[in-house]
Amino acid sequence: MTAYQPILDLPSFSKVDASTLVEELRALLDECRAEIARVIDSGRSSWDDIVQPMDELANRLNQFWAPVSHLNAVRNSESLREAYNAAVELLSEYYTELGQNKGLYQAYQALEDSAEFEKLPQAKRKALEDALRSFRLSGVSLEADAQKRYGDISRRLAQLTSKFSDNVLDATQAWKKPVNDKAVLAGLPDSALDMLRSAASKADDCEAEYLLSLEFPCYHAIMTYCDTRELREEMYIAFSTRASDQGPHAGQFDNTETMHEILGLRQEMARLLGFDTYAEYSLATKMAEDPRAVTSFLEELAEKGRPFARREFDELQAFARESDGERITQAQGLQAWDVGYYSEKLRKSRYDLSQEALRPYFPAERVIKGMFSVVSKLFGVQFEQAEAGDCYHEDVTFYQVKRDGEVIAAVYMDLFARQQKRGGAWMADYAVRYERHDQDGVRLQLPVAFMTSNFTPATDNQPSLLTHDEVTTLFHEFGHALHHMLTQIDCYDVSGINGVAWDAVELPSQFMENWCWEPEALELISGHYETGEPLPVDLLDKMLAAKHFNSGMMMVRQIEFSLFDFRLHQEYETGFDVQKLLDEVRSKVAVVKVPDYNRFQHSFSHVFAGGYAAGYYSYKWAEVLAADAFDLFSEKGIFDAETGQRFLENILSKGGSEEALILFKRFRGREPSVEALLKQSGLQ
Repeated sequence: MTAYQPILDLPSFSKVDASTLVEELRALLDECRAEIARVIDSGRSSWDDIVQPMDELANRLNQFWAPVSHLNAVRNSESLREAYNAAVELLSEYYTELGQNKGLYQAYQALEDSAEFEKLPQAKRKALEDALRSFRLSGVSLEADAQKRYGDISRRLAQLTSKFSDNVLDATQAWKKPVNDKAVLAGLPDSALDMLRSAASKADDCEAEYLLSLEFPCYHAIMTYCDTRELREEMYIAFSTRASDQGPHAGQFDNTETMHEILGLRQEMARLLGFDTYAEYSLATKMAEDPRAVTSFLEELAEKGRPFARREFDELQAFARESDGERITQAQGLQAWDVGYYSEKLRKSRYDLSQEALRPYFPAERVIKGMFSVVSKLFGVQFEQAEAGDCYHEDVTFYQVKRDGEVIAAVYMDLFARQQKRGGAWMADYAVRYERHDQDGVRLQLPVAFMTSNFTPATDNQPSLLTHDEVTTLFHEFGHALHHMLTQIDCYDVSGINGVAWDAVELPSQFMENWCWEPEALELISGHYETGEPLPVDLLDKMLAAKHFNSGMMMVRQIEFSLFDFRLHQEYETGFDVQKLLDEVRSKVAVVKVPDYNRFQHSFSHVFAGGYAAGYYSYKWAEVLAADAFDLFSEKGIFDAETGQRFLENILSKGGSEEALILFKRFRGREPSVEALLKQSGLQ
């Protein structure tokens, strides 16, 4: 541990002003450019003279931009969106300049070639090697014309990915359905009805008793429980055609051309840099060695998982016909909007268990407190709720993370679905742990995380009650937050999740999901919201018995998305038929047939507006690592202190300071094995 004074900087959300954002950013970027010129002109090439000042600039810019980016996702408005999109162009231009700055590249290269390099700690050597790779992948060695084209592509991609995300958000929020006839909502549990009633009461222009939307808690409730098949189909059409040329808003928020332009520009960028495809370019910073390694991995998993998925779907279809043969006829078969509904009924029939029966035992407040207890037992840290200070919404809670009474990190949690908030769940950061040099001297900046999800909110009648799936999502995102917050690396570019290979970054998140299934952990995270009664033994037994229910279908669904994404970025050319590729992948992998109008790709934000382009396979790749890592806890005890310390020391605390495979082998004592994943998924 460092001996200098730690500091916990927190964001000032109220200072984000859309009317002045672009002007403020432009001024900050000008200051950064001036400092970069000073660093280069100094002629020095030591760590303290070159890398440390660049880290200061990166930190300063991140702390300016992180609250803006966060608010754009969680409290979106027309004025902020307009300013955000303009600012993104400025940032894209700046980062392109930075990546192609030959003087800076030469200074970094001189440091690597100097005698000082071998004396640097491992983390700094890795950071320097990563930085030099980033320069090369940003086109620093290109001729002037090619560099200009690279910059044009980067700016345009920044615009397009933001536009893609905006279109998905707008399409999601454009669809609403007021309902007065409660019979239409037959089958929905009281918790879902309360949610829809609450949504109607909060809407400005809704006079109906219930209001349906495409926000995920509502969509999931309808698709899982609603007896009215026509309503399920209507919502499925609206959801599966968002931001496309199909469905109720056909063409209005259409991402078709945006998607094609993104793909074309990515391929052009890759070829400028000497790669045949964007998929190959993507792998330059990942664990997987080449495209064939990825496709072989996915195809092997598909081969092992598809027979299980096929059997599960056949059983589901037989159950649906037996229980509702008038609607699920031999000729028509089970449709995409039927799968969730009959799956829940089959689960109830086979295991006498429904997600709704579990929900009262997972009040959000109890789950969060229990999750903190789990993490405390594993890694020896504590969590203390504190005043968030300058915050942006009453839903947000703020926690300090402590070890031995000392604050080591902090996290903002914004967990519930609402209007103006992007769907999904994610972790982002405001502050990175690192050795900070500024006018106040040398200090240790502590990490600060944002954790966001879209869980079922509280209603007038009851607190927020989570499904077990939502509990699992919470643990998943908190795994990312722990990776960020529990790092012991003080070097900016490899601290926390920085510098971690993208196909390894999901290891801590998927690893943490395991505790949602362990009886010892469930005692901590569950308790009836009215009585405090622990999860009854009979419900626990049923839940564990149903753990692998439809696991084959879930696996091939993830493989479908992964193969589609990777092959798309490996094979795309001008005029490429994206839908044809998706149909081909589905024919080989999927067991649930989807309608021709389905446009899943048009709202595939992970790939077209996130960081997962040619990298969605990372979820399955890292799941192998996570399952194999947890297998050691299964052997030693899920709260075994020594094993928890090993995971903390070798994985969570190391950030990106060493290659992911080296760190995993140090923890596990060997190469990762796919067998643990197959066993964990019940596919052996």
